[in-house]
Amino acid sequence: MLKLKTITQNPKVNLRDRCYQFSLAVIRFMNDLPDKQIYRILGNQLLRAATSVGANIIEAKSSSSRRDFIKFYQISLKSANETEYWLNLWKDVGLVKSFEAEALLRELIEIERMLGASLLTLKDKR
Repeated sequence: MLKLKTITQNPKVNLRDRCYQFSLAVIRFMNDLPDKQIYRILGNQLLRAATSVGANIIEAKSSSSRRDFIKFYQISLKSANETEYWLNLWKDVGLVKSFEAEALLRELIEIERMLGASLLTLKDKR
């Protein structure tokens, strides 16, 4: 069974750390899958999208301008949306048990909300 470290209960955990923990959870999830071609191909897509969420948050830290910073957050949100697509596909096609994908999806939706709220604040639209 997938063990997703529950960090949502601690409001002091920042977005960067949540994204990192989410990446670790996806890597553990992928590591437990059968060694079949469909898992490798779809798994590659999921892994790239999921780890890109946090990687773009890290990239934003070294951006050269506010506009560049916002762009990295936008890319991160797009990667989160792509990750959601892949997780739902895995779940709906029956490649994984629903409860395994649901745990990841719950955390991902929280991350998406945090990214969306951050973007609204950064764009002064709140």
